[in-house]
Amino acid sequence: MQTRLNDKHSPEQIARRLLRDFPDDLEMRVSHETIYQAIYVQGRGSLRRELHQCLRTGRTLRKPRRRADERRGRIRDMVNISARPPEVADRAVPGHWEGDLIMGAEGKSAIGTLVERTTRFTMLLHLPDDHGALAVQEAIVAKMAQLPTILRKTLTWDQGKEMANHVAVAAAAELDIYFCDPHSPWQRGTNENTNGLLRQYFAKGTDLSVFPPDYLNYVATQLNTRPRKTLDWNTPAEALDELLSNPSKPPTVAITA
Repeated sequence: MQTRLNDKHSPEQIARRLLRDFPDDLEMRVSHETIYQAIYVQGRGSLRRELHQCLRTGRTLRKPRRRADERRGRIRDMVNISARPPEVADRAVPGHWEGDLIMGAEGKSAIGTLVERTTRFTMLLHLPDDHGALAVQEAIVAKMAQLPTILRKTLTWDQGKEMANHVAVAAAAELDIYFCDPHSPWQRGTNENTNGLLRQYFAKGTDLSVFPPDYLNYVATQLNTRPRKTLDWNTPAEALDELLSNPSKPPTVAITA
């Protein structure tokens, strides 16, 4: 690990490369968060200074990644991500989604985001009035109803209270829902990456309720027609169309966020 850090590999690149280099060795699997902890917590003295200087930020302390608004809380009857089928992780089969909310000014408005893991195809949920459990339930069910059954397998979300009605969502949308561990955004890495791209259109600190459904569809189309390196420079729309047209053909995607 230290050699790769010295070569300017990021902790995420190291973690992902270990999966590829040692696919059958479970002892060689480590999350990038663990690597950060090894640098910032376990590292001491000159070794710590040497390692943190290899990171792009160069920071000696890591900035915590937590939302200003605390939406976490124990959700009744939730199923943890550890119970999610292995096929979700390898991205070989389409129909597995990650979801979240991007928040507006002071947490008073939100837009829901849904991203398909294999193709990175994105759908946005219009939540103009509120982003409570019932509003999110209705938005997810309506959006998922637009998809064929083959594309409705699982949905992974964080432990936000907006998913309190997950049992009803799962039944109506005909998919299984799994929840990430608290404060573990990397478990929805595809969605986190997409949310970062969406901030090009929905700046932090703005009122997200003012954006109409047509604009949300426009933004989703923008992302779905953007060539992606992880898709061998295909677009998410092209990747999705290819999978639907040739379901037996392995997808041309990389195992990254």
